[in-house]
Amino acid sequence: MKSTGGSDAAKRRAGEAAAEQVVDGMVVGLGTGSTTAYAIRALGRAVEAGLDIRGIPTSFQSRALAREVGIPLTTLDDATPDVAIDGADQVADGDLVKGGGAAHAREKVVDAAADRFLVVADESKRADRLDHSIPVEVLPAAATTVEAAVRDLGGDPTLRLAERKDGPVVTDNGNLVLDCAFGALDAPGDLATRLSALPGCVEHGLFVGLADELYVGDDEDVTVERY
Repeated sequence: MKSTGGSDAAKRRAGEAAAEQVVDGMVVGLGTGSTTAYAIRALGRAVEAGLDIRGIPTSFQSRALAREVGIPLTTLDDATPDVAIDGADQVADGDLVKGGGAAHAREKVVDAAADRFLVVADESKRADRLDHSIPVEVLPAAATTVEAAVRDLGGDPTLRLAERKDGPVVTDNGNLVLDCAFGALDAPGDLATRLSALPGCVEHGLFVGLADELYVGDDEDVTVERY
């Protein structure tokens, strides 16, 4: 899974601390990313020790890891998550930017459906205001029109290109991703609403008002914030 910023020790502490909130009988949303991977592995060890849970993965990557560590899986068609554990590219006052791994559309569906959404991050992801570029998943046929609409909103869109092949990144849903720079956001909720209204926008990476708890790891400890 993609790894950016922060030490592995800090990520592991955050992920494992969130995993400790999962108890017998829960359905767990399994997010995507390097910090969440530590939570998934911790849950796998707990399942091996007898914990009875089911997971709902948010991407091909999280599904593959969950299967590897022995977590039984289900879907939103058959169960509602009691808790979701997911990472963030940036956090400010409980609002998030996500989508560095291009899985934010499915992540938002699962995270929003959960009774509790636990965010796991290292200290490098904290900010006073969100200013990270915002991933926008778009239908391939709508990329040009969404780019123009993002510019009208004051953003600077860039088509995300693949790192180890020619051409753009393609999401698990078969769509493209525009990374849209807007600078520091004074009103992320307003921008989230505007982006959601764009025809051809499948989902964007602003997660506003969804997080219930934030687990921030450093090299020695974990800090928990509740919203």
